[in-house]
Amino acid sequence: MAKIQFFGAAKTVTGSCHMVTIGRHRFLFDAGQFQGPWELEKLNYKGFGFKPSTIEALILSHGHLDHCGRIPLLQKMGFEKKIYCTPPTADIARLILMDSAHILKEEFLWKQRRLTRAGIKMKEPLYSIEDVYFCMELFGRGAPYEKKIQIVPDVHLSFHLNDAGHILGSAQIVLEYKERRSIRKKIVFTGDLGDGGRPTVDDPAPPEGGIDTLVMESTYGDRDHKSYEASVEELEEAIISTVRHKGTVLIPTFALERTQEILYHIGNMKRTGKLSKRVPVFLNSPLAINITRIYKKHCDYCSLFRRQHINKKKSPFEFPGLFFTETVEESKAIHGIPGPKIVLAGSGMMTGGRIKHHLKHLLWKDSTTLIVVGFQAEGTLGRRIIEGAEQVHIFGEPVVVRARIYTINGFSAHADRTNLLNYAKKARPKRLFIVHGEPNAQAALAKTLKRVLPRTEIHIPNLGQHYVV
Repeated sequence: MAKIQFFGAAKTVTGSCHMVTIGRHRFLFDAGQFQGPWELEKLNYKGFGFKPSTIEALILSHGHLDHCGRIPLLQKMGFEKKIYCTPPTADIARLILMDSAHILKEEFLWKQRRLTRAGIKMKEPLYSIEDVYFCMELFGRGAPYEKKIQIVPDVHLSFHLNDAGHILGSAQIVLEYKERRSIRKKIVFTGDLGDGGRPTVDDPAPPEGGIDTLVMESTYGDRDHKSYEASVEELEEAIISTVRHKGTVLIPTFALERTQEILYHIGNMKRTGKLSKRVPVFLNSPLAINITRIYKKHCDYCSLFRRQHINKKKSPFEFPGLFFTETVEESKAIHGIPGPKIVLAGSGMMTGGRIKHHLKHLLWKDSTTLIVVGFQAEGTLGRRIIEGAEQVHIFGEPVVVRARIYTINGFSAHADRTNLLNYAKKARPKRLFIVHGEPNAQAALAKTLKRVLPRTEIHIPNLGQHYVV
């Protein structure tokens, strides 16, 4: 008998963490951090809901913080077994976690100075850089796609990873086991599924046959994306129009995948003459810079490097006029450079990072164009801006919104409603759990799935809820 329990990404898009129990063996799919407003973030400090020391393996779908961000905490609380993931995911997770520890410390010190004067005692950071260092030894040699790996000796229990097409090295997790009377069972966790047709990642692998239980993401379960070609055209139009008027283009980007995708398209504009090679482009994110370098290391997992016309000795993400600004001094110097210019900076939801400094300086100018190319969760600064706020607060100060705002959702690394439905119809599981989505998106997806898969049990689990599968 197997049981699955949901300790994150339940009726929310963050904190992915699902435990599978088979007999006396316990395995974890992801250990992500809750991100967004404090109502969600405080869940990070409430423990996991289980004893980490009882987990026999962690299988990691990919390296985004909402999927790997509590690994140091898991290790600190007693988990000491192996972490399985693809080689790119291991390298990316290391960078993401080091960056997270640094941000946690900086936020702690900043809040401590303010709250101590008010007599309020601060919680210690979720984990430290040292905690990240100690959890690194848990990452194994890496699990390539499609290779079956036995994770418990002398037990008919194995897993393999299939390409999820979401980011570099992202994976669907396929767990296979035998029940009594040698009946084979299969649990599939999609992780975050990609939309397909993207230049930097392959299309998601189709679902396997014979799926008993499917755990599927639902980020865009209630809507479809604009076509990718139309999204690229809109990006180019927004950039060209702003450059023509010598303005500044601000692009809040997630350091992983979205940054590299946008860099590729800007570089392509320069290669084809749509954009002057003299227009400076600043990648103002140390994390994004380091992750961009990882793409070259794992070029076999990146479709751009595999194309014959791409020289493997030169990164497809670099071009004339691109500047990597790593230091704080270099970041501040960007403000003194007149337009036209293009600035890519994190964080993608504008909740922190260097993009907030650029917004404070430029959001109130009508010569600025803000291009939003990623999902904006409820309660974030980015969500307020795209919903039409006339004024926002940045670092405690009011800032009027006069910039032109472009919201281009066709660049999303998540599958849209149609692609999620097509995946589920091909999978035809006996039971399906909808996770990693806001309640409205999950409800809309479940309603449609019940119509197209009438024989499938469909559930939207609550946090902590468990099911026998």
